[in-house]
Amino acid sequence: MSEVIESKVLRHRIENIGSLPTVPDTLRKLSRIMEKPNVSLTEVASFVQSDPALTFRILKMVNSAVYGFPGRIASVSHAIMLLGLNVVKGLLLGVSVFELMQKAMSGLYEHSMGCAAAARIIAQKKGLREPEEAYVAGLIHDIGKVVMALEFTKAYEGALALAETEHIAIMQAEKKFFADNHAALGGVLSEKWRFPKKLTEAILYHHQPRSAVLFPLETAIVHLADILTKARGLGFSGDQIVPIVDDAAFDRLELSEEDIIDVFRELEGSIEATQEVLQQ
Repeated sequence: MSEVIESKVLRHRIENIGSLPTVPDTLRKLSRIMEKPNVSLTEVASFVQSDPALTFRILKMVNSAVYGFPGRIASVSHAIMLLGLNVVKGLLLGVSVFELMQKAMSGLYEHSMGCAAAARIIAQKKGLREPEEAYVAGLIHDIGKVVMALEFTKAYEGALALAETEHIAIMQAEKKFFADNHAALGGVLSEKWRFPKKLTEAILYHHQPRSAVLFPLETAIVHLADILTKARGLGFSGDQIVPIVDDAAFDRLELSEEDIIDVFRELEGSIEATQEVLQQ
């Protein structure tokens, strides 16, 4: 087995993602915009509208049944006004890494879309004011895997192969090749892109929800959504293991057996819509 890639090497790649050769021009430009401390609604809208393909994707996303927004949104400016800047920034990142996710791991985008839909359903059941934020957290919770797979392709292929042959979780397999796992690196990316702490914690601790300090409920939602999506077999996230739900997270969510059945039922209705969004 090759040497474990050090944390400083991994984090250096994250900090310089805008110059990585594997990152497309659209994501480079988006990264620069997201890093601005006081980026405006107008600036984000102008960026999206300058790219017809990106405009099409973001409008298709917010108007899709899988997203579930009531009514038709006709413009990017309208979407930002209704959904909020952080939600739209997250959706932009999600649609911008669509092709990257396909290259990084077959099935990862489908899994991410499923997790997003499940997180939103759970957030609505818990009466969260902004269920769209949970959707975004689910959509990009595995963003760390994308950078690892694209920038350290051979090592990540080794982790995937190990997870399959040893029948272990991808998090365990990553430890054999990387000093940091995908959740930790996803958290670094989230902070670099100035996402709110609510989103950063959900990404960073979606496998260890009891470690979340500021937003344990939101983190628990993404944790459970991730597991339910795997249990349903929607997409592929790196292994075939359906992990046990963290007791503390499940207790915090206070969902009944009927609630869980409802989530699966509503998620089932989102699968067809998910495929529609994925189509070009």
